[in-house]
Amino acid sequence: MTPHPHGPAPGPYAHGPAPGPHTQGSTPGPHAQDPSTDPHAHAPAPGPDAPQAAPPLAGLRVLDLATLFAGPIAAMMLGDFGAEVIKVEHPARPDPARGHGPSKNGVGLWWKLLGRNKRAITLDLSRPGGRATLLRLAATADVIVENFRPGTLERWELGWPELSAANPRLVLARVTGFGQFGPYASRPGFGTLAEAMSGFAAITGEPDAPPTLPPFGLADSIAGLATAYAVMTALAARERTGAGQIVDMAIIEPILTVLGPQPLWYDQLGYVQPRTGNRTQNNAPRNTYRTADGTWVAVSASAQSVAERVLRLVGRPELIGEPWFATGAGRAAHADVLDEAVGGWIARHTRTEVMAAFEKAQAAIAPIQDVRDVVADPQYQALGSLTTLYDPELGRMRMQNVLFRLSATPGAIRWAGRPHGADTEAVLTELGLTPEELAALRAEGAL
Repeated sequence: MTPHPHGPAPGPYAHGPAPGPHTQGSTPGPHAQDPSTDPHAHAPAPGPDAPQAAPPLAGLRVLDLATLFAGPIAAMMLGDFGAEVIKVEHPARPDPARGHGPSKNGVGLWWKLLGRNKRAITLDLSRPGGRATLLRLAATADVIVENFRPGTLERWELGWPELSAANPRLVLARVTGFGQFGPYASRPGFGTLAEAMSGFAAITGEPDAPPTLPPFGLADSIAGLATAYAVMTALAARERTGAGQIVDMAIIEPILTVLGPQPLWYDQLGYVQPRTGNRTQNNAPRNTYRTADGTWVAVSASAQSVAERVLRLVGRPELIGEPWFATGAGRAAHADVLDEAVGGWIARHTRTEVMAAFEKAQAAIAPIQDVRDVVADPQYQALGSLTTLYDPELGRMRMQNVLFRLSATPGAIRWAGRPHGADTEAVLTELGLTPEELAALRAEGAL
């Protein structure tokens, strides 16, 4: 990817080293005081004499104008791999994600994750000074991520005509509940609505129970991942054409894609997938089972060979010879029989015994874990899936690491979410605004 013609603005990498080859994880950001690491984190950053590998998105500048989850998650993903992300928030109405969920000492913890690797500034885009400043920022940026209702940026004279005039290479990612057009476009949209509309809730839950929504931002998270992918696709196209473009991401669409072939089944067969709880109509045994010591495990036998191993392990090899056992659909039709066989055996053994027996038999099983188990899990520890960093506000903290590992140009968490507007003066001074211009913007209420 070609760096921005003006070069990267002074930012994250001007203040501290990025991780070197074959390392990824947390490195002290510009405001960190204590580069703490622990055995659960990825390898620490190399010493000053070690060779430095530039992050893959170094030189990319992203303006994150979005709030809550889908858009900010996309910007976070880009920041994790080296993009300079500038979070733009309203001076009086910060991103509501700062107040979602539990807090510590009055500081929202979710924001520490969602705002990581972002510099935080304030700007009221509805004011003339805020509009002019954003256009100056846009001229130096590669990507803008926004999630205002369709027409909002246009009302502020910050639509695509104005932004692309300021920077023809700009990629504008527009993340909304329902997209930029259509009968629902102007409606307020949230991930919960996408989980309901897409068919997800309809197939989730027990057959005789209500449709079930997830207790976390599933559709938003999927849309965030999809938006990061869409942005990188648009940037790849820019390498060939030299021109930016608009990404129109509707939160209702990515979750529909990951739900699989439901529309195809309906189109070709008139088939509507029902709620089946933990079971599936494609294979069995597949369920959660309670152990003798009161814990739970999940078993999956999607492959024929695995299903046979499970039934031999639980002492019911005669079922393997049944004609229906030879196909996943046949086994699913006899799930009651298989669940009784597998569940009965598991109920007579502790989780430790069950896990050891299944592992020895090379049968697929996993414990049902809560976050306490996840933190202690040796596989997550080996992968470095959680990493530790130091935050000036809250001290040592652990959070999910970057999403994937790159062997030569890894990502890193350089700092956790910053306080509201903490970097306004620094970012705008780097942009070239004078103290007098900053004072005028403050007097106008634009900062």
